[in-house]
Amino acid sequence: MPERRDVVILGSGPAGLTAAVYTARANLRPLVVEGEPSSTSDQPGGQLMLTMEVENYPGFVEGILGPELMQRFRDQAERFGAEYVTRKATRVDLSRRPFGVWTGDPEGDPDVEARALIVATGARSLMLGVPGEDRLLGHGVSTCATCDGFFFRDQPIVVVGGGDSALEEALFLTRFASEVTLVHRRKELRASKIMQDRAFANEKISFRWDSVVTEVLGDTKVSSVGLRNVVTGEEEAMDVTGMFVAIGHEPNTALFAGQLDRLENGYLRTYEGSRTNVHGVFACGDVQDHVYRQAVTAAGSGCMAAIDAERFLEALGDE
Repeated sequence: MPERRDVVILGSGPAGLTAAVYTARANLRPLVVEGEPSSTSDQPGGQLMLTMEVENYPGFVEGILGPELMQRFRDQAERFGAEYVTRKATRVDLSRRPFGVWTGDPEGDPDVEARALIVATGARSLMLGVPGEDRLLGHGVSTCATCDGFFFRDQPIVVVGGGDSALEEALFLTRFASEVTLVHRRKELRASKIMQDRAFANEKISFRWDSVVTEVLGDTKVSSVGLRNVVTGEEEAMDVTGMFVAIGHEPNTALFAGQLDRLENGYLRTYEGSRTNVHGVFACGDVQDHVYRQAVTAAGSGCMAAIDAERFLEALGDE
């Protein structure tokens, strides 16, 4: 027989672990399915595991390394009784309650059943897939200007992308960087006209049209990027200390296709806080937030999901 839990939490980033703290303190014995170690942003601990020093999380005056912050989250939840499974969820069945959760072979009986389920599987930044990018992620390669821009004060950097997000990142980074070069594979931007006008008017921003990044160079941190003009084939190395990739994000929602309502962009749709369209299933963090995408907002929504789940179970009684 599968193990039965009051609450199962899928994901172990700021949202999932905050939900774990709150549900554990409410004596709900949460089980956190935290994922499996990998080099990508959907590993246990979420995207903060690949973030350099975090200076915008309240309470840490001197800043804190992303992995250390997530370990503190984890330890705090564990202190109150949260338990962890270091595997990925491979299947969920939300058609009945208790909900079925598989963490291994998706055939046969589920590994655990949950009276309430909190989805905190996050989102992953789309990456270029070029040599050096993965190795230097968190060491000059970033996907979040708000998180890391401060570390590039008076330094030259590149931003890769051509949509609104890329221009927002570039404009924000002009507050810190000495110069920002936006690399775009086409001759025209995809961003809205108002964002283009702002970028073109900013003297710190220059453009490399019809160009792609071919590699990221540096021993322990970024020292330059390789560029290739897709029209002429000309290649060059540009000396920069940072590269911000802004080509989009993809929420980790494939597991819930056909079961939970999603927005057009793939993010989970929530109602009245953290509730989903399935009674007893709640969502929090970057899996449902495509606007803010900050650790502190994810943690706040994890608190909301935990409280919503606790109230749901209270109303459910012994069912």
